[in-house]
Amino acid sequence: MSLIIILLVLALDLLTKYWAVNKLQEVGSIPVIQNIFHLTYVENRGAAFGMFQNQRLFFIIMTTIVVGGVLLFMYKNKNMHLLLKISLSLVISGAIGNFIDRIRLGYVIDFFDFRIWPVFNIADCAIVIGAILTSYMILKYDSIKL
Repeated sequence: MSLIIILLVLALDLLTKYWAVNKLQEVGSIPVIQNIFHLTYVENRGAAFGMFQNQRLFFIIMTTIVVGGVLLFMYKNKNMHLLLKISLSLVISGAIGNFIDRIRLGYVIDFFDFRIWPVFNIADCAIVIGAILTSYMILKYDSIKL
């Protein structure tokens, strides 16, 4: 099940980024709800909120370590709680989605623009949702079934 989640989220991320390059890059931004939500093409050379600009090698190394560590953890703990499997799969898929952009392009393609928040993408959503669910599992249960 983890592999299916990873592949589905990764495919959705890559397809939406492909669309952004082919449709948004030329026009820059399309208002969906004027001054509230736009689809805006952005080449992000940093991390969340544009921090650590132009640190490509650092992000590639860190992503490799984190994804490798999470995959090893999941491999060693095959009978873990279903919600933990889902949450870690989301984190992995998002990390790989942005990793592919960094390797291929040198930057991450972002396009969801709520005007009061930095522009983001599907991979970012997966990472944030996965991290929130993982945090929930850690806080809710004294011992998570591993």
